[in-house]
Amino acid sequence: MDRAPEQSADVTHAVENIVADVRTRGDVALLELTNKFDRRNVASVAELEVSVEQRKAAWDAQPAALRAALEAAAQRIRAYAEHQTIAPFSFTDEHGNQLGQMVTPLDRAGLYVPGGKAAYPSSVLMNAIPAKVAGVREVIMVVPAPGGELNSVVLAAAHLAGVDRVFTVGGAQAVAALAYGTKTIPPVDKIVGPGNAYVAAAKRIVFGQVGIDSIAGPSEIVVICDGKTDPGWIAMDLFSQAEHGEDSQSILLSPDVEFLNRVADAMAKRMSELPREVTVRASLKNRGALIATRGLDEAIALSNQIAPEHLELSVDAPRDWLPKIRHAGAVFLGRHTPEALGDYCAGPNHVLPTSRAARFSNPLGVYEFQKRSSLIECSPKGASELAKIAGAIADAEGLQAHAASARDRL
Repeated sequence: MDRAPEQSADVTHAVENIVADVRTRGDVALLELTNKFDRRNVASVAELEVSVEQRKAAWDAQPAALRAALEAAAQRIRAYAEHQTIAPFSFTDEHGNQLGQMVTPLDRAGLYVPGGKAAYPSSVLMNAIPAKVAGVREVIMVVPAPGGELNSVVLAAAHLAGVDRVFTVGGAQAVAALAYGTKTIPPVDKIVGPGNAYVAAAKRIVFGQVGIDSIAGPSEIVVICDGKTDPGWIAMDLFSQAEHGEDSQSILLSPDVEFLNRVADAMAKRMSELPREVTVRASLKNRGALIATRGLDEAIALSNQIAPEHLELSVDAPRDWLPKIRHAGAVFLGRHTPEALGDYCAGPNHVLPTSRAARFSNPLGVYEFQKRSSLIECSPKGASELAKIAGAIADAEGLQAHAASARDRL
């Protein structure tokens, strides 16, 4: 359970220098760092922007089946997001004061997408679509292109999601550019999206100048099973997180010891099916566990301690157990709901709290791109009534100007 994202002093020091350089020298530093770290040979930052026409061409070049799948996923993500908007409200109290809440979107959001050979179009959709539903005026995407290599599926997803501008820059320098702005890249109000240790360190450093979604840790899954699900299904569900990386965590909790043995056998048999077998084996050795519990109640209690990113309730009547779940980024109910469906197309966001942050954090959603402003409008009578209360408290705090300002309205 010691899952807190590590903070390397060497990485932090290097990133502090990169961020300060971009903040001070802007485009000049951004160009130098991009050419250095991404092995590029670009003459100007303007050349790093991917045009609308290039994104449209990337979309048109995708196979029809993939375009249809991306469109279906986008539609489901958008439909779910449209249910998430925070509502404004207003009411009048007993003194005639009008109180309420105003909801406004961010002006500009920055989306970081891993690049190179990696292709994560689902991350583009999951990050960009809620921002658009929230009403963000401009979404700026940054994606590294090591050696000039840029994944066309990522560009196609950016086109589909309505991303406004795309720059082929990455690493800490991209985060700094989004946070402080350069002559070419405009500053944003919030930065979202996954990245490596350097990106995570940069997000920590610029937080306060801009908002961030989270500092994401390794992927996690906990499966609670009553022993009645196909062991092969459960084995692959555990593999689905283990293949993310050697530090990913896959845990099965069940009161049925014989079932745990059958899952272990299925894992041994199905392991050879995986192109990422080496990674999966390392992940399961480092962080994997099949745990026998005294019952489903104990399994749920243990899961609440772990506070996993993903929780599968692969049991009979899963909704009967749902009220006992207190900490989980996302809950997958029933035997036919593998976590993988949530990663791509179920609708809810796949950007979830990790490293036990589900105890206090939420999935990424429309609300991350909206902010609330309190509204207070006092009537003459209401101001007079509130001034008595405010004046007394201000006196107790020794803030005489506050007290006088309130009592002026008596």
